[in-house]
Amino acid sequence: MERPKAIIFDLDGVLTDTSEYHFQAWKHLADDEGIPFTREENDAHLRGVGRRDSLMYLIRGRQYSEEQIQEMMERKNRYYNALIEKMTPDEIVPGGIDLLKEIRAAGIKTAIASASKNCRTVVERLQIAPYFDGIADGYSVVNGKPAPDLFVYAAGLLHTPTVACLGVEDAAAGIEAIKKAGMRAVAIGPEERFQGADKVLPTLDHKRLSDLLED
Repeated sequence: MERPKAIIFDLDGVLTDTSEYHFQAWKHLADDEGIPFTREENDAHLRGVGRRDSLMYLIRGRQYSEEQIQEMMERKNRYYNALIEKMTPDEIVPGGIDLLKEIRAAGIKTAIASASKNCRTVVERLQIAPYFDGIADGYSVVNGKPAPDLFVYAAGLLHTPTVACLGVEDAAAGIEAIKKAGMRAVAIGPEERFQGADKVLPTLDHKRLSDLLED
């Protein structure tokens, strides 16, 4: 794979396992509302998806007012924030700091593209802000993944053409967004979850820059 000028990372499920906290928060809300919800559904339908679209999946076929929808999104967010409040730098993926240092030493720009509106809080808890040149989060664009907007916005923060960027994602919606943006895509997770990724790695644990770029 040709060396990119920038690498843009999703956060949840890629650099840290906040995806588990998202699941726990959605599960708490689902239990509140008496809605059956499984981890398998979460992995298949909510990974990399924004808060409102995630809620729409959760309540599908059930009637709620806009006021109730807003309240439920806020309630889920409270549950999630309570979980991430105790995060520490130890919760970055093993070897993650070494990988980010290696990328920066190679002169490659870096950014985060996360659908989460709590992205910056997690970055602060992990103490990884110094390793990134830009952060695109759930407040940055109107259209979330699988629309390409978030990755295009992140590339803009880096002043780098999208065709010169590599995106790293753990969600099918995120890989779709990366490819729509015109970037190459590295998927993190089981191969059966993804279509269209240029490379699939089971995890980012202890990976090097060469692992991301090797064909």
